[in-house]
Amino acid sequence: MAATVTVSMRLSKPEVKQIERMAAEVGSDRSAFMKQALRRGCAEALFEHAAQAYRRGEVTLSRAAELAHIPLREFLLRMREGALELTYSVQDLAKDLQS
Repeated sequence: MAATVTVSMRLSKPEVKQIERMAAEVGSDRSAFMKQALRRGCAEALFEHAAQAYRRGEVTLSRAAELAHIPLREFLLRMREGALELTYSVQDLAKDLQS
């Protein structure tokens, strides 16, 4: 098991109450709920960053999936969510086959 580090943050009282309510609704304690929410938020931020880079043509499809830390198939399935269009050229295929 990886070593853990304690991280703290300042939240308003209403934010804490909302987190506690949400944790209770899903049957979790506050700490576990916040850890899960943070992981989901980080995964979503990584996907959005990768989607923006792909949209701007800065990275290939496979590189975008790598940036998002998800399998290529999952990235393809989430493209609609990111309002992405598939732009995959023969040159992109050649790059992907090399890596």
